[in-house]
Amino acid sequence: MTSNNPYRVAIVGLSFGAEFIPIYQRHPDTEMVAICQRTEAELNKVGESFGIPEAGRYCDYEQMLQDDRIDIVHINTPPFLHADQTVKALEAGKHVACTIPMAVSVADCKRIVDAQVASGKTYMMMETVVYSREYLFVKELYDKGDLGKLQFFRSSHVQDMGGWPEYWEGLPPMYNGTHAISPTLALGQNQAEWVRCIGSGTIEQHMHKNYDSPFCIESTHIKFKDSDLFAEVTRSLFNVSRQYRESFDVYAEKKSFEWSLIEDAGHIIHRGEKPERVEIPDYAHRLPEEIQCFTTGGVYGGEGGEQHLSFTQGGGHGGSHPHLVHEFISALKEEREPYPNARQGANITCSGILSHESALKGGEKVPLPDWTIIDEQPAIVKELEGGPVSKFE
Repeated sequence: MTSNNPYRVAIVGLSFGAEFIPIYQRHPDTEMVAICQRTEAELNKVGESFGIPEAGRYCDYEQMLQDDRIDIVHINTPPFLHADQTVKALEAGKHVACTIPMAVSVADCKRIVDAQVASGKTYMMMETVVYSREYLFVKELYDKGDLGKLQFFRSSHVQDMGGWPEYWEGLPPMYNGTHAISPTLALGQNQAEWVRCIGSGTIEQHMHKNYDSPFCIESTHIKFKDSDLFAEVTRSLFNVSRQYRESFDVYAEKKSFEWSLIEDAGHIIHRGEKPERVEIPDYAHRLPEEIQCFTTGGVYGGEGGEQHLSFTQGGGHGGSHPHLVHEFISALKEEREPYPNARQGANITCSGILSHESALKGGEKVPLPDWTIIDEQPAIVKELEGGPVSKFE
């Protein structure tokens, strides 16, 4: 398709999903045609704010899927709805972009992988970190050979989710661990082979019953397939006194990268024993001019509107939102797989889910299912015009 025949997009879930409406409205190859929200008042409020015609406003998801105008469904609903909504959209012949996590069970991740294969449609897990400016900066260093051999990864996602909707309370930390897991696997085009995790501390007693999980913090080791590399990943959601931190560290032969310990303190590059604070550039130049402005500002709620917690706590998600949209649309136009696609998204997501299983078993090694692993990882073969390299062909 071209800008004269754009991909027509529907967004379901408007609490956080409203962030993406103007990006699709301005992208040269997309057209926003529909939005879906269970609460009619909120649906109409968002529709009026962004100029979505009444014929494109839906309270019923399955009714929306019958709209033949829609090519793409972008899902931004609570995690427990992702699997059913993704499968239904694929079965309805729509391409699917879905926020993280892909699902909250291994079985549901498998359902999505199977549905994607059966439908022949494109699926992308919209993982923000691997399109953040910090990740793009480190990826650029790695691609130029400045880091040398990768040796070890350490990442963390420490977050206080008090005050979020009740369904989050007591969630095992690693069930929503993709922000911390994904950069460790993506940088060197790796896949998780097995995990071994320890649970530490306890959350408040009243939350234990929700998911039969007491753990305050879960810390896992991920073994990379066909590699000598490991990653150490730590995640917490409640009862930890610490400023929000969504971080990854890369230890390599020539240079290493460490995330700042506190917000705005500056990230660090190590050359041997010499540390140097670095300013991370913005990568808006890799995007179509029409959406470059969205790397540095939130759009939730319109001008002056209240920012969504996931945006403010995540520091604007590193300017990743327009990069996510552009990667997905570029993959469709070029008839290639986006990163992460269904199987890669399952490998990342199941690494977290199975880490919790390992923690419940006292740290036993748990393998990733074979269907989450791509047997052969093709080499990078081309670079998107004006954009990041295509990670998988």
